[in-house]
Amino acid sequence: MKVYTTDKLRNVALVGHQGSGKTSLVEALLFNTGATNRLGSVGEKNTVSDFDDDEKQRGISINTSLVPCEYNGYKINVLDTPGFTDFQGEVKNAIYAVDAVAAVVDSVAGAEVGTELAWGFAHEFNRPLIAIVTKMDRENANYANAIQSLRSRFSGYRFVPVTLPIGQEHAFKGVVNILTQKAYLESGQKASEIPADMADAVEEARMVLVEAAAEADDALIEKYFDQGDLSPEEVAEGLRKVVMDPERRTVPVFAVSGAHNIAVATLLEAFVNFVNTPDHGTFALLKDEEVTPVAGPHTDDGPLAAYVFKSSTDKFVGTVNYLRIFSGSMNPDSRYYNVTRDNEERVGSLLVLRGKEQITVDKLHVGDIGAVAKLSHTTTGNTLTLKANPVQVAPVKFPAPLYGVALTPATQAEGAKMGPILTSICEADPTLKWRQDFSTKETILEGMGEVHINVAIKRAEQLGVGLLTALPKVPYLETITKTASAVYRHKKQTGGAGQFAEVHLRIDPRERGAGFEFASEIVGGSISQPFVASTEKGVRQTLESGPVAGYPVVDVRAAVYDGKEHPVDSKDIAFQIAGRGAFREAVLEAGPVLLEPIMSVRVIVPEDNMGDIMSDMNTRRGRVQGMDTEGGRSVVTALVPQAEMQRYGNDLRSMTGGRGIYEMSFDHYEPVPTHIAQAIIDAAKKDREEEE
Repeated sequence: MKVYTTDKLRNVALVGHQGSGKTSLVEALLFNTGATNRLGSVGEKNTVSDFDDDEKQRGISINTSLVPCEYNGYKINVLDTPGFTDFQGEVKNAIYAVDAVAAVVDSVAGAEVGTELAWGFAHEFNRPLIAIVTKMDRENANYANAIQSLRSRFSGYRFVPVTLPIGQEHAFKGVVNILTQKAYLESGQKASEIPADMADAVEEARMVLVEAAAEADDALIEKYFDQGDLSPEEVAEGLRKVVMDPERRTVPVFAVSGAHNIAVATLLEAFVNFVNTPDHGTFALLKDEEVTPVAGPHTDDGPLAAYVFKSSTDKFVGTVNYLRIFSGSMNPDSRYYNVTRDNEERVGSLLVLRGKEQITVDKLHVGDIGAVAKLSHTTTGNTLTLKANPVQVAPVKFPAPLYGVALTPATQAEGAKMGPILTSICEADPTLKWRQDFSTKETILEGMGEVHINVAIKRAEQLGVGLLTALPKVPYLETITKTASAVYRHKKQTGGAGQFAEVHLRIDPRERGAGFEFASEIVGGSISQPFVASTEKGVRQTLESGPVAGYPVVDVRAAVYDGKEHPVDSKDIAFQIAGRGAFREAVLEAGPVLLEPIMSVRVIVPEDNMGDIMSDMNTRRGRVQGMDTEGGRSVVTALVPQAEMQRYGNDLRSMTGGRGIYEMSFDHYEPVPTHIAQAIIDAAKKDREEEE
């Protein structure tokens, strides 16, 4: 592949709901540009972009694939993104790396959950949008209905059809391009005359285009008002301007069939004409924790800012980092500075990827998307720059994880490898996180859903560590509701020097979130200061495993106010034991309660599913905080115990047929209802007995 200068580059992300036809469309784009000599098929598991074994097995896209298409002297960098909502991190990073977003919409289903998610990301990053209604040859395919679904979901946008379908459903055979006033049959390579029966529809669609194009500037508006029309050249240029300005929220719409390669050439033309040159791409710089937006134009001579938007690790190939050159340029066999990690990296070959195929190039100009392999420290979200003039691209922020599993290594030998491998997987995918939960003493891996976690577990196996999974324990806490005191004497005689300590301890409840406090109220020196410190040490040891159910104790003030010591037998260990005993006994007398984490949940579903969601929230002990409507969909906000939400994603998918999504974050802790708390305490006691 030759090196393309910035003016000949276009960067587009294909986004959409699972099954909307993105991968089939990519196959048609590759075939029409001569990159492949046959159309691949998702069903036959031979597509260029879905090359991962997991993707072939599951029949869905899991990873964002870079698929450059060379067309009429241009290189169109297409990023084929996953549609399954578990992999929204891949989608968000891909949208950040491109200059326009092409939303692929099923002609039957219309705009769906995946469409909405990606649309929101495009709005967040201020990227212009193109709508592609695909699968136009399906039974019940309806171009007008699909466009209407977009208008209903995204009411602040104007949707302007640029092509109209010729034929319906299985009779779909091509499109009329409103701009060129020509018909394009089959792949769309050759122009022909518009069918006579479509003349009125084409003229009506053209007037909509002219009105949209006229808004490009004052001169066009004046001419349109004076003459009632614009020249074909003025319409094309005006429409191009309004589409490429995301503030105008004008979205051109195209009809295609990717699987049967119909009208795909018109789409390639659209990518060239309706996508900005990448030297005008917008991004944000991070400096001293301040984020500053940066607009173009950017040049090869500017400060290098190469943002790594994706990393993949293979035990044979090693790590491959996908990067977008926002500013400056890169050459092979050079040293660059990872400003995020404060490490220097040596870059060998510069790569252009087409699926799993690696093509070396001599240079990456500003705006290009490429890859580098086998870097030592670089991963997703990092910036490669020059040490003499370092700049850092602000990394993308991701939503909190929704789904977690508790992990244990399959064998003891794999335990040492578990941490480093989990770290590498989570660094490559920022929507994955792993941690040690101190309250439940479990290793937790969290992600966006069950499929997301299962894919991560399989990757860990491929990298050399087998992992067993279980439902995580809920991180309950223990606290008290009233003041109580206890006296504990520890006395032990072993024939020689014995152990003696007596501690008088009072505990008081504190405000939620205030934490633990220890105080000494000793008067008259009944316990010397070193043994007061020993008592505090013993009490703090008890905080890790409370006397009620073994969960951490929080929001308590403990004060030692009296006690006794022996001139010979009193020792540090004796007062630690006495402190632990006094604290445990006092807690049991102070009205102990279990606290459970309460999550703030936001559920977005079709209006038809609102009743089911409300009913389900009641069964989960949820407290609905509000209901709203956004773009024809219902939004429910609620506070729900974490214990009731651990597998909510699976249930929501079942209730809504995959059309519902939700967000969840920790809100606060509150007491567990008594009848539920007792079952938790009994289960904890049983677990302790089994361990013993």
